[in-house]
Amino acid sequence: MTQSVVVQVGQCGNQVGCRFWDLALREHAHVNKKGLYDEALSSFFRNVDSRKGDETACGVGGRILHLKARAVLVDMEEGVVNEILQGPLREVFDSTQLLTDVSGSGNNWAVGHMMYGSAYREQIVEKLRRAAEHCDCLQCFFLIHSMGGGTGSGLGTRVLSLLEEEFPEVCRIVTSIYPSVEDDVITSPYNSVLAMRELTEHADCVLPVENQSLVDIVSKIQHMSHGGKPGQTIKRDSSIISGQGGLSGAEKPFDAMNNIVANLLLNITSSARFEGSLNMDLNEIAMNLVPFPRLHYLVPSLTPLYTLADVSVPTRRLDQMFSDAFSKDHQLIRADPKHSLYLACALMVRGNVQVSDLRRNIERLRLSLPFVSWNQEGWKTGLCSVPPVGHSHSLLALANNTCVKPTFMELRERFTKLYRKKAHLHHYLHVEGMEQSCFSEAITSLSSLIEEYHHLDASKGRLMHDAPRLSICR
Repeated sequence: MTQSVVVQVGQCGNQVGCRFWDLALREHAHVNKKGLYDEALSSFFRNVDSRKGDETACGVGGRILHLKARAVLVDMEEGVVNEILQGPLREVFDSTQLLTDVSGSGNNWAVGHMMYGSAYREQIVEKLRRAAEHCDCLQCFFLIHSMGGGTGSGLGTRVLSLLEEEFPEVCRIVTSIYPSVEDDVITSPYNSVLAMRELTEHADCVLPVENQSLVDIVSKIQHMSHGGKPGQTIKRDSSIISGQGGLSGAEKPFDAMNNIVANLLLNITSSARFEGSLNMDLNEIAMNLVPFPRLHYLVPSLTPLYTLADVSVPTRRLDQMFSDAFSKDHQLIRADPKHSLYLACALMVRGNVQVSDLRRNIERLRLSLPFVSWNQEGWKTGLCSVPPVGHSHSLLALANNTCVKPTFMELRERFTKLYRKKAHLHHYLHVEGMEQSCFSEAITSLSSLIEEYHHLDASKGRLMHDAPRLSICR
C-alpha cells in the first residue's frame, strides 16, 4: 500500500489539480459503493475524523468519514485557491495544505523562483513534510504547473528542486503545460527556457502538454458535438467536459482543456489507485522509460478522448484504440513520433482487457514504430481493471521519443528572438539573485538537450552491431 502527494503550483497548476481531484472522487464514488475507506482511496486521500480537534486519521477498512486530498496547493495570487475553497471541493483541503500571497509573480520566472522561492522556502518545506508524514509509504510526488507564467514556471521549479533536496529517494513526475506560439504572455519564452533547465536537472519524468494541442482537441470535440456524422456525435456529458453543463453550459474557458490533463493524471495513477492483473508501479515509469537521465520527457497520448452520443453504436474495437493512441490526433503535444525514434514506450490500459490483447497489439504496432536498435523490446505495460467513468476501457501511451525535439527547438527560437534584443531583460535582472548568466546557462542546457536528441535521431535506421566478443585462446 503506497501513497502519492500532488503538488499544484500557480493558477494553471491549481485549476488542473482541481479537475483531477473532482474526477478522482467521481471515479472512486462510482466504484466504492459501500462507502468504506479502502486501499484505493488511501493512495491519494486520507480519511480523518473531523469531529476531533486534531483531525485524527482513520485506518483502512473503516467507514469514510471525511476525505482529505494528499495535496499541497501553492499560488502567489489568492484567486484560484480561494475559488477552490468556496467551491464543491472546499472540504477536501484545509489551511495546512495551502500557501498563497496576494501580488503574484508578474509573469516573471525570477520573481517566482528567486524572490518567492526564498521568502517561502521554509513554509513550502514544512507543508511538503507534513503531507509526507501522513503517508505510510510515500511513492511519488506529482507536480502540476505551467511553463509560461511566473509562479508556475519559477516557483514551480523551485518547489521541484526542494522535493529533490528533501526527498531524494521519492520519484518526481512533473506535468508541465507549455504555452502556444500565440501566447499572450510576452515573456513566456524566457520563463519556459529558464524552467526547462530546472526540469531537465531535477525531475525524474516530465509529461509535456502543449496548450495548442489541447485547443485543437477541444475544438474537434466541439465540432463533433454540433453535427458530426450519425452515431459519431459527442455526448454532452462526455467525461472530458466538466460537470457544469457540458459543452453548451456555463463552463469556464479552460475547463475542457483542464479536463484532458486531469484525465491524463487519472490514467497514469490508475494502477496506484485500483487493482489490476498487471499493475504498473509508478517508480517503474522512470525505471523503464528513461535510459538517459536528462532525456526524461515522455509524450502522452490518450484514447478515447470523449464518449459517443449514440450508445447503441458498439464501442470502437480494441485494436482501433491502440492505433489511435499512436496517432497525432490523440497526443497532448504536436509531434510525429512515427517519423522519429522511440527510446521506450509504456501502455497503461484500463478496463476489461486481456494480456493477450495487449501482446497482440504490440506485435502489430511495433512493425511501424521505429525503436532504437539497442532497445527493441522497450515496452512497459500495465492493466488496471477499473475503466474511467463512462467508458468500457481506455489507454494512455507514454512515449520516450525524439519527436519532442521540434517543440524544444521552436521554444529556443522564440527565446532567442527576445534575448538577441535583450527585450524585457531588466525586469528579471532587478530581482535579487538573478544574473544574466542564468539566461545563458538555461539556453545552453536546452541546446545541449536538443543536441542529445539530434544524435539519437541520427542513429535511426543505422544498425548498431554488438561490440566484438573476446576471442578465447585455446
